Amino acid sequence: MESIYFNVENRKQLNRQWETIEPALLLPLSPSKQRTDFPLKGKIIESVIETKSREIVAMAGVSLKCGDCGALLKSVEEAQEHAEITSHSNFAESTEAVLNLVCTTCSKPCRSKTECDLHTKRTGHTEFVDKTLETVKPISLEAPKVAMETDKPDDSSGSGESAEEMVVPEVDKNILEELEAMGFPKARATRALHYSGNASLEAAVNWVVEHENDPDVDEMPKVPANSNVGPAKPALSPEEVKIKAQELRERARKKKEEEEKRMEREREKERIRIGKELLEAKRMEEENERKRIMFLRKAEKEEEKRAREKIRQKLEEDKAERRRKLGLPPEDPTTATAKPSVPVVEEKKVTLPIRPATKTEQMRECLRSLKQTHKEDDAKVKRAFQTLLTYMGNVAKNPDEEKFRKIRLSNQTFQDRVGSLRGGIEFMELCGFEKIEGGEFLFLPRDKIDTAIINSAGTELNSAINNPFFGVL
Repeated sequence: MESIYFNVENRKQLNRQWETIEPALLLPLSPSKQRTDFPLKGKIIESVIETKSREIVAMAGVSLKCGDCGALLKSVEEAQEHAEITSHSNFAESTEAVLNLVCTTCSKPCRSKTECDLHTKRTGHTEFVDKTLETVKPISLEAPKVAMETDKPDDSSGSGESAEEMVVPEVDKNILEELEAMGFPKARATRALHYSGNASLEAAVNWVVEHENDPDVDEMPKVPANSNVGPAKPALSPEEVKIKAQELRERARKKKEEEEKRMEREREKERIRIGKELLEAKRMEEENERKRIMFLRKAEKEEEKRAREKIRQKLEEDKAERRRKLGLPPEDPTTATAKPSVPVVEEKKVTLPIRPATKTEQMRECLRSLKQTHKEDDAKVKRAFQTLLTYMGNVAKNPDEEKFRKIRLSNQTFQDRVGSLRGGIEFMELCGFEKIEGGEFLFLPRDKIDTAIINSAGTELNSAINNPFFGVL
């Protein structure tokens, strides 16, 4: 409770209030009881003083009230902040005190019942104590003084210009020299040490890296002369400076290596992704090409079938016309269809002698595998097929000549044309050739020559050479 000054009139009024107090509370002022009535009388006086103080405070302005929104503010500073936020300018002095409701649990002050309700919803605290009268005081309408005035020296005889004098801040000279030795300009090194708190060489270098794009990075920093900024830490010895510099270089090197490794991983991932995309594109292209070839083959077969049917119908019409001119009766359709089939069957039997079907299939598969394995070099494959056909033709024409039945494997011409291709020697072994003399020669014995197999080999080789679709599927 602040002390309150009472003038003479206030004292007279207090005496009159004292005389109106209930007589039962007053004790007789006898010599024996002179001291016993003072405590009770003192309490009554204290109560009256507190009541009077409340009345006096109520008569003075204790807050500023916003005329636009009705908010109560404790000081001129709060009114200025309220005006900046809300643009309200209608303020008046008010005798209504700003509420100070303090939470008994967490001691948070609230200025209104609404704030109390919000605090209760957030925290669950429901008990508040009204301490408005303990903190209320008359409001001062004076504008706040500038904070810089408190920083002025007490010596009024000093000049005012000395407080505004700007000088270069003091920094650690050893670290400054080390930074200059590393190639940093003096102004930049001084600025880095000043703003990094003279902590260490590492902190200064980090500051330079972070602020290298600042427009004033190479300007010498200036501070007030009385700020007395000094180095925050003791200077490092030359050995410590070297160790710090080495650590910085090592850290930068490791960081660079990690970045390079990360970039290498990213490049590898990108290379793998591109490779997969290329493989998928190639597979799709091959699939589309295969479908296109199948479609063309099917179309060619259908066209050939239609042409054959058209020719057959034309022959039938010509035959019927000749019979009509000769006066012969028309040919029975059943007989006409049966007769052509007999020569065809006989012709097949003559042109295709008896041959083992399994050998033929194996030879066809061997030739198909050879072409698939070397499909990127079609000319080389075709030359191998022609060479094999020549070998088979020589054996079929001159089965008694050993020079056509014996081939040196190390022969350069044979290796270039057949031996170096996967499947070439296997095809000749299917035709009856055998390796002799430790694998130096391929030899076909005279008693093992099978004319049917040799002819089948020639037929398959002719098909492989002349059929553009051989080995595609």
